[in-house]
Amino acid sequence: MLTFIGLGLWDERSITVEGRDALREADRVFAEFYTSRLMGTTVEAVAAYHDVEIEVRDRAGVEGTPDPILDAAEEGTAAFLTAGDTMISTTHVDLRLRAAARGIETRVIHGTTAEAAAASLTGLQNYRFGKATTLPFPYAHGGDDVPGSVVETIEGNRERGLHTLVYLDIKREREEYMTADAAAELLAGSYEDALAAAVCRAGSPDPVVAADRLSALAARDFGDPLHLLVLPGDLHLLEAEALVELAGAPEEVVEGRTG
Repeated sequence: MLTFIGLGLWDERSITVEGRDALREADRVFAEFYTSRLMGTTVEAVAAYHDVEIEVRDRAGVEGTPDPILDAAEEGTAAFLTAGDTMISTTHVDLRLRAAARGIETRVIHGTTAEAAAASLTGLQNYRFGKATTLPFPYAHGGDDVPGSVVETIEGNRERGLHTLVYLDIKREREEYMTADAAAELLAGSYEDALAAAVCRAGSPDPVVAADRLSALAARDFGDPLHLLVLPGDLHLLEAEALVELAGAPEEVVEGRTG
């Protein structure tokens, strides 16, 4: 049996009760934190809290040489952990398909995601979000601007009146995390006065949510990671009120955006 377990968004306690039970019952526990990580804890703290040993795998160890994980699942019960949810954005469908090809039973125990938190914390309705995108560090794509693929996604959503969730680049090997102000500065080059919402440290005891023009967000300091940005499309009246009351958006910025 191979059980995929999402750890949630913040620390060793963010896991669901079902996930906690499955984790503690596993014969071997594997994890990856190259796609994201729990900023409120460490691998050692997660292992100690749940009284398990965790074998952390890098990208090559999961995608290139997954046999140790699959062998453990074939011989007994293996758990595979990620931050968030193991099948949303940090997708590991390939590993699950490899297990299926070997006749290994699998199951998924979901954890809450940044996508869900972005809607919940901003008050924007989840079914009004369009395609998401990831904004990379400029050096990561060989330019000093916003990649065409990001612009294409934002423009496509704007044309349909939909919100855009913008994930921000993570370079785990360099311990480098793009911040909301840096992302706003990059995007302001193309959308200076566009309304945006920064969502910072979702899942923590003190998340920060701030909505304003991109140019204004670019001048703020949002503190420790992880961060993401939302570029709202057309706003329902309730969404507009939520951005003002819950995210501090200036009323004049959201006026005229309801539709």
